[in-house]
Amino acid sequence: MSTISIITICFNNLEEVIKTCASVDAQGVKPFEHIVIDGSSKEDIRKYLGHNPQPAYRSWVCERDKGIGDAFNKGVLKAKGEIVYLLNSGDTIYDATVLQRVQDTFDKDPQLMWCNGKLNTLRGGIWVLVGKPFEKRKLYRGMRAVFHPTMYVKKEVYKRHGLYDNDIKYAMDYDFMCRIANEKNTFINYPLATFDPTGISSVNYLKAMKESHIVYRKYYGNSILQTLWGIRQTMLHYTLQSKAGKILYRIKKGLGLENM
Repeated sequence: MSTISIITICFNNLEEVIKTCASVDAQGVKPFEHIVIDGSSKEDIRKYLGHNPQPAYRSWVCERDKGIGDAFNKGVLKAKGEIVYLLNSGDTIYDATVLQRVQDTFDKDPQLMWCNGKLNTLRGGIWVLVGKPFEKRKLYRGMRAVFHPTMYVKKEVYKRHGLYDNDIKYAMDYDFMCRIANEKNTFINYPLATFDPTGISSVNYLKAMKESHIVYRKYYGNSILQTLWGIRQTMLHYTLQSKAGKILYRIKKGLGLENM
């Protein structure tokens, strides 16, 4: 059976850490390990983990880091499981069946290197399920169909393609996806995670998108499709913040088009 290491990075957000840990502990099939990488300037997360009973599979590293990519890398390097799952603090595993579904998916195909699934996320003021199978030819769209909180990756993939780029502030997950685009992958047609809409990539959406464009050009060169897609996403971003935009998105969801 495949073993899963879950990595949770956090920074001064104890309530979110508690919520994320609870979703891990609720799993019908427990992870091989759950490693909390705490780069906080405060001690409340360290004290909580150390002073409250934790399952045997949970461990933690409490020390300052150089940013999100550095924290990710600490967790990946420490992980002992065959499959690595990066579940940021605030994000949660969708329900108690998810790890079993992921484990079964990898066990059925030993050649499988990574997978993704649907994400429960907030758009236009309503919760929707989005996510599609990965298509390399649509990488110019950034992380539009494949969402970081639903990605499970074999550790051997990191050994072949390297860790996360510490010089990238928001789009380090997209940079990594560009590098592993040719690895065998599959899509689990089921919600795997619920996304915290207050995360750094959401709050700084336009900056993250700009970084993604730079990353894409680094690997694939200039693209008119990417330019047009960026204009579309920028307009959509501002539209969804308006009352009219939220009404239009509700209509879109009612027509079953929220995943387009």
